[in-house]
Amino acid sequence: MSKILVLAEKPSVGKELARVLGCRKFAEGAIHGDRYIVTWALGHLVTLATPEHYGKEYKSWRLETLPMLPDKMALEVIPATKKQYAVVRSLLKSEEVSSLIIATDAGREGELVARWIIQKAGFKKPIQRLWISSQTDKAIREGFQNLKDGKDYENLYHSAQARAEADWLVGLNVTRALTCKYNAQLSAGRVQTPTLAMIVERENAIRKFTAKEYFNVKADLGTFTVTYRDKNNQTAIFDRQTAETIATAIKNKTFTLSSLTKTNKKTPPPALYDLTELQRDANKQYGFSPKQTLSVMQSLYERHKALTYPRTDSRYLTDDIVPTLYDRVRAVSFGDFTPTAGAILKEKRTIAKSCVNNAKVTDHHAIIPTEQGVNYLNLSDDEKKIYRMVILRFLTCFFEAYEYCSIKASLNCGDYDFTAQGREIINKGWKKVYDVADEEEEEEQTLPSLKEGMTFPCQSVLIKSGKTTPPARYTEATLLSAMENPGAFIEDKKMREFIGSGLGTPATRADIIEKLFSSFYIEKSGKSIVPTAKGIQLIDLVPSDLKEPLLTAKWEQNLEAISKGNAAKKEFIKEIRGYTQSLVKTVVAEDKKYKHDNMTTTPCPVCGKMLLSVNGKKGKMLVCQDRECSYRQNVSLKTGVRCPNCHKTMELFGEGDKRIYICPCGYREKLAAFQKRKESDGSGASKHYVQSYLKNQKKQEPKEEKTAMQLAFEKAMAEKNKKK
Repeated sequence: MSKILVLAEKPSVGKELARVLGCRKFAEGAIHGDRYIVTWALGHLVTLATPEHYGKEYKSWRLETLPMLPDKMALEVIPATKKQYAVVRSLLKSEEVSSLIIATDAGREGELVARWIIQKAGFKKPIQRLWISSQTDKAIREGFQNLKDGKDYENLYHSAQARAEADWLVGLNVTRALTCKYNAQLSAGRVQTPTLAMIVERENAIRKFTAKEYFNVKADLGTFTVTYRDKNNQTAIFDRQTAETIATAIKNKTFTLSSLTKTNKKTPPPALYDLTELQRDANKQYGFSPKQTLSVMQSLYERHKALTYPRTDSRYLTDDIVPTLYDRVRAVSFGDFTPTAGAILKEKRTIAKSCVNNAKVTDHHAIIPTEQGVNYLNLSDDEKKIYRMVILRFLTCFFEAYEYCSIKASLNCGDYDFTAQGREIINKGWKKVYDVADEEEEEEQTLPSLKEGMTFPCQSVLIKSGKTTPPARYTEATLLSAMENPGAFIEDKKMREFIGSGLGTPATRADIIEKLFSSFYIEKSGKSIVPTAKGIQLIDLVPSDLKEPLLTAKWEQNLEAISKGNAAKKEFIKEIRGYTQSLVKTVVAEDKKYKHDNMTTTPCPVCGKMLLSVNGKKGKMLVCQDRECSYRQNVSLKTGVRCPNCHKTMELFGEGDKRIYICPCGYREKLAAFQKRKESDGSGASKHYVQSYLKNQKKQEPKEEKTAMQLAFEKAMAEKNKKK
């Protein structure tokens, strides 16, 4: 009896599909059943071939070999996962298999994962597509009952293929050109470079900024306070003498209410979450990095089946989801959500009409809870935080708008105009469920009952001074916003309409930010992102149009057109090849210089070149300046351990038994002493916690470091044996 092969993207998803499909016979890299065989990738098993595949001349990095423009892009099996590829290929070639169901993630990259495997293996049998937005048993069963024809997704594959090939052509060529030209580990890409350019531009604006002192004149009228405003409706006065003249003129004088404006306003509930908005809020509320939030979301989606597909760019639902909403409300009716969920069900509340829009949903709808309940106690702390955020946002959308009356009072005192603003709440609406911080509301005061013509004696006058502030540095939250809406960085107003979906996609932005950190182009200062000297120099060295957000936005628009069958992949790649040639020529012709300003006097144990001191996201490191060497060594690790003196977080320096905690205030404590102290007083981090923390840190260290360390050891042993 022939069987249907099901290809999932990850083992965890494959095992869940197999369970629902009744496959119980485990084999290496697959699970067999009577009708189905479920297998899986490990992310990508196949990728575009490296430059070396196209000729021996590309093994060494030289300007003379650029640009690299293969006539046809080849595929190769990723060495680290070749064992699983062999399993999948064998199943694809098996006579027992009559057809294939692609069950990788329902998106552009998920399609690419499967299609590259299919292409490399030479699979020619019928293909169907499983396209689901959640991993619940119900969603899986319904998905298999409504499989799509694989041909319906070929344009999506062509779009994904075009994206990968374009990134290869531009990214690898420009990276090699920059590295060879300036003898430094430099890289560039269609999304990472304009993102870095925005950070550098903001830093330049901050450095050029000159603060100016300004003054506000405020008068206390007993029951409320008023602020001076000039004829341009500005409250800031940039001349102290002018402020003092106004203050003197109104002292002990009478104010007359000249006009009173009351405006009823409504604020609808905030839209449902897409990935970028969720990453942004998680960073603001909990300090989560975008990559951390996505990782937690994937766990809630795949492992716990608590939430729908996370990698979505839509904040809307489709009509067919609406009938399932009460089941989803019941699924989250636990703990402190019970009263709100109960009210929704009892009062038969419907979700806000603004949340349902078929036209604004492409591949996947907004992130909402699934109909399948979850044991809240089984979630990690991070998972609970993200799950709560999504539940609150979801429940909020069943409530009416927040209504209030905005009040603006204008008063005169002689020749001077003053204003006071306040609000009266009419209906808290959705804010009863989810009270989002409202800066305007915080600034406004409660005003007494007022009527035009009323007079008020001035009780006292205050001159409040301040200074203008430079633009704020980006945080990971605000950087995500800038990547999503980079129109402000395009000078030509007519061209802003082409900005499309912004820099990258919701699914790729987190990785781009992480890559900027791991390449040491940016670093953290508190919550703020600061470009390093390396990052600033790179933006000065790369071709100018590669720094523009408009470039990558146009790419995304072209890729979207390809996915819909409105443009040809062949024409897009032809254009990219020509663009690549011009980029390489620009880099080669440049006469600028690159300087390592972070070079130490410590030689690399592998190649002997001087190491560079860098601030990684996890702590301080020494890295080799030579691209081919890639040696890395941790100097210190950031920890969550608090200093007993000033309560700031400390860093852990050294190796083995000599590790020591050091605080910026000067406090120092050996790791062994710290563990003993914490165990004896029963507070803070235990020995088990510290060991677990260090183990996790080791897991997160770059793989290149282990390879380099091993090479260094082998080299040292070889030298030692020679001497013997």
